Amino acid sequence: MLSVLVCACNFNKESASSIETEVVAQESTDYHSTVHLMEVETLKGLLNQAAIKIIDFRRMKAYDMGHIEGALPMWRHQIEDTSYAYGGMMASKEQMEDLLSGLGIRNSDTIIVYDDRGSCDAARLWWILANYDFNSVKIVNGGLDAWKEIGGAISTEATEIVATNFTLPEQSSLKYLITKEDILGSLTQINRPLIVDSRTEDEFSGKRRKKGAQAGGRIPESIWIDWAACMDFTKTKKFKSHKELVALYKDLDMKNEQGIIAYCHSGVRSAHTTFVLTQLLGYKNVRNYDGSWTEWSVLEESPMEKDSVTTIFN
Repeated sequence: MLSVLVCACNFNKESASSIETEVVAQESTDYHSTVHLMEVETLKGLLNQAAIKIIDFRRMKAYDMGHIEGALPMWRHQIEDTSYAYGGMMASKEQMEDLLSGLGIRNSDTIIVYDDRGSCDAARLWWILANYDFNSVKIVNGGLDAWKEIGGAISTEATEIVATNFTLPEQSSLKYLITKEDILGSLTQINRPLIVDSRTEDEFSGKRRKKGAQAGGRIPESIWIDWAACMDFTKTKKFKSHKELVALYKDLDMKNEQGIIAYCHSGVRSAHTTFVLTQLLGYKNVRNYDGSWTEWSVLEESPMEKDSVTTIFN
């Protein structure tokens, strides 16, 4: 059980600013931006600073078996809006405020999030908070695997929580979000957006249908680029180099005025793709389809295409 105390929210802007400066100064890569990316070596030097909150984005069972010292647990169901007839939709602003308040996060804190599967789940949290214009979020490159590799402290003890009153900006830009209505309207445009399917090849072809979807297939004229292809997924679980990422996404025109739409099964893997394209590569007009295939497949008006008979269900 997590220990929870209640106190007023403490806005320590000076501390948050100093962390930001220190983090940025220590990051050095060829990526377009590392503002939202952190190496484990940097995190190791920040563990005892009060103005950071580390989020372990894995299932509670995994958290209990061992997490970065001081980390707080979070999982997907906590950042989903369950009012929809299908799963996986982005949590409301009010829901996120309640969640982060309950975890003791202050408006002045920097959230540092990690997982153990190539930052896919961590990127979903970054994406949601970016849409609500909370930008003090950093993803740990390589996640828990990279942390263990450098001998980072692991704990099985629950982190004590002092509840706060976290608030998000009153107006939300929703800058990385696109809806089904927007996509349906774009399909008839002459210069339509590029649509990137971030799922596996079997899902893209229609051979595989995952739980929650009502059919196998894809949005017409989608380009298939598996989200995991941008990671050293079987070894370090870190993002590939800038050069490798440029080669992977070479078919996506950065100057395309209509922009790029990413989607997957439920908007998680495509949130990761959105992070890579916007932050690491510098694409300016990229939006993630929140409902993704789970929503698209249940809509009668949604056009679909497939290359295979659906034979795999999971």
